[in-house]
Amino acid sequence: MTEIILNKLVIIGVGLIGGSFALALRRASLVEHIVGIGRSRENLLRAKELGVIDEIANDLQEALKDADLVLLAVPVGQIGKTIAQISLYLESKTIVTDVGSTKQDVIIAARSFLAHNLRNFVPSHPIAGTELSGVNAANANLFHHKHLILTPLEETSVDAIHYITRLWKSCGARISQMQASQHDEIFATMSHLPHILAFTLMNHVCTIAKGSPSNLLRFAGTSFLDFTRIASSSPEMWRDICLTNQASLLCQIDAYQDELAALRKMLANNDGVTLEKTFSNAQAVRHQWLKDKS
Repeated sequence: MTEIILNKLVIIGVGLIGGSFALALRRASLVEHIVGIGRSRENLLRAKELGVIDEIANDLQEALKDADLVLLAVPVGQIGKTIAQISLYLESKTIVTDVGSTKQDVIIAARSFLAHNLRNFVPSHPIAGTELSGVNAANANLFHHKHLILTPLEETSVDAIHYITRLWKSCGARISQMQASQHDEIFATMSHLPHILAFTLMNHVCTIAKGSPSNLLRFAGTSFLDFTRIASSSPEMWRDICLTNQASLLCQIDAYQDELAALRKMLANNDGVTLEKTFSNAQAVRHQWLKDKS
C-alpha cells in the first residue's frame, strides 16, 4: 500500500497546473486532504465538484495551519505578493514550492519574505503547460514523461529537495536541477520567445488584413494552426512571464531579429543557395532533435 506523505496540501491557484498536480497525487494515493485558494470562486467550486480539492479556503491563516506543503500555482506576476501573504502564517515544518516559468524573480521574493524558512523553499518549473487554462483543463497525466526543473537555493535543505522530487516523480515527471539564471536563459529561448512569436504573428495577420483577419484566416492551413496554437495561451500569464524575464528575453528577441535580417538579405539578393542551406540546417537540427526524443 502506498504511504501517504501529504496529510495536508494547500494549492494557491487551482488551474491547469495546480489542478493537475492535485489529481496526479490523488491517483498516486500520496495526499489525504487538499485545500484550494484562488481568485475565482466559480473555479474553486468547480475544482471541488471535480474532486480536485476537498476544501475551499476562506481564511489564509486557517488554510495554512498544519500544512505539509504549499504549492504556488499563480501567475508569475503574483508570486511575490503571494509569498509575502503566506509568510505571515507559514509554520516551520511547511515546505513551499512554486511552478513559475521564471525563477530568478521568485527567488528574490523568497529571500525578501521567507528568510526564516528558506531551507523549506524549493523553486520548481514543470514543462507541461498547454494553451488551455482553468481547473477544467486539469489532467492527472499532464506531467507524465515531462521535464520538471528544480532551482533550489543554497539554503534549501536536501530533505526538502528530496521531498519535492519524490512528489513530482510520482506525477510522472523527469527531474532536472540547475541554477535559476541558467533556467531563465534557457526558457527565454525555448518557451518565452516562441510564445511572443505566435502572439505577434496573429497580430500581424490582423494588421495586414486591416482589422478583418477572417478574410485571411479562412485560407490558413495546418502549418499556421500549429505555429499559432500557443497564441491561445493566457495573455495575463504571458505578460507577467515576459516582464519577469525581461533581460533574457530582450537578448533572444535581438538575436532572432538578427536571424530574420540575415534571411531577408538572402531573399533580397536572390541567394537561393544560401537560403536552401539555411533551411537544410534547420531541418537537420529538428530531425536530430526528434530522433533524440524517440
